[in-house]
Amino acid sequence: MATRVAREASQLANPAAERHVVRRGIVAVGLVNVPGKFDELPYVGVLFVGLIVTTLLLAEAMIRTDDLRAWLAAGAVSAATILGYAISRTSGLPGDSGDDVGNWTEPLGLASLLVEGVVVLLVLGRLADRRTGVAH
Repeated sequence: MATRVAREASQLANPAAERHVVRRGIVAVGLVNVPGKFDELPYVGVLFVGLIVTTLLLAEAMIRTDDLRAWLAAGAVSAATILGYAISRTSGLPGDSGDDVGNWTEPLGLASLLVEGVVVLLVLGRLADRRTGVAH
């Protein structure tokens, strides 16, 4: 037991191991709600999987670099996710039975709005820093 704990502690001190922990956490969170999406509307399931793949690639880019393109893409994807959620709760999505219209308090949706909103704010902050010449 002590050897396993020591090995895990040494891995956490290793930046490469830390990246793997972050990756696993992101994948786990992203996959929580995938199966139900295909049952509701197949094209929403495909879009959801595309969103997960895109966000994983962007997360990897953000872990490895401070490239402005990665920041802009992260902001755009997060803003599009917020917009998609808003459309699904107001007018509804094409082909949808309207079950989600008005359902603003769905827990995973609220969590997504919070996370996506934080990403958008961080991107705006990074862009403001760039305009004022603050180095990162």
